[in-house]
Amino acid sequence: MRIKTTLLVFVIIVFSASFVLANGLSLNSIGTRALGMGGAYIGLANDYSAVYWNPAGVAQLKSAYVAFFVTDVMPKGTYQLTFPATMGGAKIDATAKANHYISPNFMAYMPLGSSEKMTVGIAAYVPAGLGAEWDGSELAAFSGPSGTAYEWMSKIGVFNISPVIAYQVNEKFSVGAALNIFYGLMDMKRPMDTYDAINQQPGQDGMVDAQYEETGSGLGFGASFGVLFKPTDILSLGLSVKTKTTISYEGTAKNSAFQAYNAFETDYARDLAWPLWVGAGIALKPMDKLIITADVQFSQWSDTEKEIVTDYKDPVWDQQVDQQGQNVMHMNWEDATQIRFGAQYKVAPSVALRAGFYHDPAPAPDKTTNIIFPSITYNAITFGGSYCFGKISLDFGMEYLMGQDREIPFENGYEQPGTHHMNILAASVGIGYYF
Repeated sequence: MRIKTTLLVFVIIVFSASFVLANGLSLNSIGTRALGMGGAYIGLANDYSAVYWNPAGVAQLKSAYVAFFVTDVMPKGTYQLTFPATMGGAKIDATAKANHYISPNFMAYMPLGSSEKMTVGIAAYVPAGLGAEWDGSELAAFSGPSGTAYEWMSKIGVFNISPVIAYQVNEKFSVGAALNIFYGLMDMKRPMDTYDAINQQPGQDGMVDAQYEETGSGLGFGASFGVLFKPTDILSLGLSVKTKTTISYEGTAKNSAFQAYNAFETDYARDLAWPLWVGAGIALKPMDKLIITADVQFSQWSDTEKEIVTDYKDPVWDQQVDQQGQNVMHMNWEDATQIRFGAQYKVAPSVALRAGFYHDPAPAPDKTTNIIFPSITYNAITFGGSYCFGKISLDFGMEYLMGQDREIPFENGYEQPGTHHMNILAASVGIGYYF
């Protein structure tokens, strides 16, 4: 009972703050050292974060090893829109709330057998999330003449418990695999326009405006596989694959427009998937103190984020929302490929410095981009370092994601026209201990 209670408290702490904004629904950089090297880590994968980047790298850990790291993501987003003169010419100039999104992570490994060719481990970390929160008063122009300040907020996050096993086939070749047990949480608040299908009497603008909110959670299973090939002492090549993972959410939704029908609240069900992910990386050691890395990482968003369909259980909701097609959120996300570069230089036997760069394209097209699920193209610069003393390693890393403006035209079929922008600062600290 004590173990279950401890795990529940840990999950609550993680999800109270661990929702971030980058790389579609996935976090950009897992692990403090990997973050400092721009996430170009598939061909290196020689520390505790190997379970995420390339499970085969776990075989390089030749003694029992535990690590803990914390990452704080600090986004700064803005949104501007001027309505056409024919619609009154109102202006929106909104700034996303400056929240801190903090995720604690834990990983542990142990070699098995006298030859120490096999290593097993367990990781508990936050690999994915998306979210934003806005001041409804700054978006009141969306409500027309009423000027109602609705709440706008989203949080989607995943907590992953991942047992891993890796085997060193020979001095040059290692393989690894990990099971991904995803526990996801999803919260959202936004205005909803719902046609009154029961009375067949639409509101003043043909729609009924209301505050919508929901909260839900779910479970999903996937796997990761990796290989690591070291043909020489100065060259290492890695390949890593994560399977598509679907989380089946169940939760409760509320809509103020349905109070008149005694249906203010309903249960719902929804599937949300994380895509197939394939990455290849190279690590080159041209001199004893220097390591240079490069990765190409592909996410197949087109297979998972075409649309998000919600099944509302209450018959009133079914008639007013499901049958009108308002339960479908069209996404039409596109596949995305990230290019990453990193470097590490040992300035002393116990001190290492790191730097990196990566390009992260937005998967959402202009037509479906919105402020609830922000999708921005970023160029990111990173740096970090480590200090080792005895069996302890202290790591730090920072990255700054410079977002590109998204200018979306005011045309039919575009969900949220205007100028979308976001920059993100992320800081990470970690500690590892070899037994």
